[in-house]
Amino acid sequence: MTKKNATATSTDKQVALIDHDEFIKGIVREALQSFLEAEMTEFIGAGHYERSELRSGMRNGYKPRTLKMKVGTIELSVPQSRDGSFSTELFSRFQRSERSFILAMMQMYQSGVSTRKVTDITEALCGTSFSASTVSALCRELDEQVLAWKKRDLGAQSYPYLFVDATYQDTRVAHSVVSQGVLIVTGVRSDGQREILDTVLADTESEATYNDLFSDLKKRGLSGVRLVVSDDHQGLKNAISRYFQGAAWQRCQVHFSRNAMGKVARRHRKELAADIARIFAADKREDALELAGQVADSWKEVAPQVAVMLEEDVEQCLTILSFPAEHRRRLRTNNAIERFNEEIKRRTRVIRIFPNRASALRLIASLCIEQSEEWLTGRRYLDMELLEQQDRACEPKMASVGREKLRKVS
Repeated sequence: MTKKNATATSTDKQVALIDHDEFIKGIVREALQSFLEAEMTEFIGAGHYERSELRSGMRNGYKPRTLKMKVGTIELSVPQSRDGSFSTELFSRFQRSERSFILAMMQMYQSGVSTRKVTDITEALCGTSFSASTVSALCRELDEQVLAWKKRDLGAQSYPYLFVDATYQDTRVAHSVVSQGVLIVTGVRSDGQREILDTVLADTESEATYNDLFSDLKKRGLSGVRLVVSDDHQGLKNAISRYFQGAAWQRCQVHFSRNAMGKVARRHRKELAADIARIFAADKREDALELAGQVADSWKEVAPQVAVMLEEDVEQCLTILSFPAEHRRRLRTNNAIERFNEEIKRRTRVIRIFPNRASALRLIASLCIEQSEEWLTGRRYLDMELLEQQDRACEPKMASVGREKLRKVS
């Protein structure tokens, strides 16, 4: 065998080893096991056999535990403390949505409404039989976690920016399959981090359902709202004006564009999209409105409805021009929350029809909890110091305007 062939064979073996499932699982297991050991060291204040004045407990062996992940089932050894008080966050974080998903499958299986596809999945995930006690225990544990999340206090932070959107899921209610609205509220906190504040299931997306949602958020301490971003749902707009008086409203620019595109023939959509994009690219409200007027004039003959939208409604999409320029790209649309809605649909597509409302809320809320945790522990979404700087810069100007008004009255 030549040196070149030997090198190629060695490389092939390395590639095969890396691609092997057990090799990947081994790497993941080592990483997670190291995480557990670090958690225990932090918990008791000392490493293995370490003498330390900070030590507050003793290790007491290990307990086997499995963790289901995309790479397969990982076998781990969870450290135990002598007094039994040590508890890791690892399993609850990685398995909450998976348990909700499996539970929904189990309930469908028990209710006799599962399709062959669903049956195959439940057998692969959970086996073919599910005891009532297992279902009850999982329901109780997950429902307690979801309820605690939905009732948590929001008063520790203010939330200058809110994003509100809805998606829909088919659910069995009173022996019928109905479409349930999934209303989701996301906020950007005063420290610049994103957080999902709440999600609810509603029979319809109406002013009444949004009133209930916003009322509950206010009772839990939601405050400091300066801007709400949403689509042009009239009931939603009415609820925003009622519960967030003084806050500005930004109509999602993507929703506006879609609505406009639906009013022209397919051959005109590319041109109209370019015209609307030019309006939204303006840095000043006056420039955007002037350009919108010109574009509206150019579309009056081809699409009079579009011309009316541009003349009367486009200003609703320009509210962000009153906020820091660095924030506008992320405030102009509901894209972030819509991407999360797509993730919800991806996870629930296999289920197709939830067996009941509780099952739907359990899984969707669990996904919200995990997404919110990921956002809160990730990179800062916006630099909110820029908003504070803008406020400070506006204070002298507002004071001057107030003095001028007082002089005129006098």
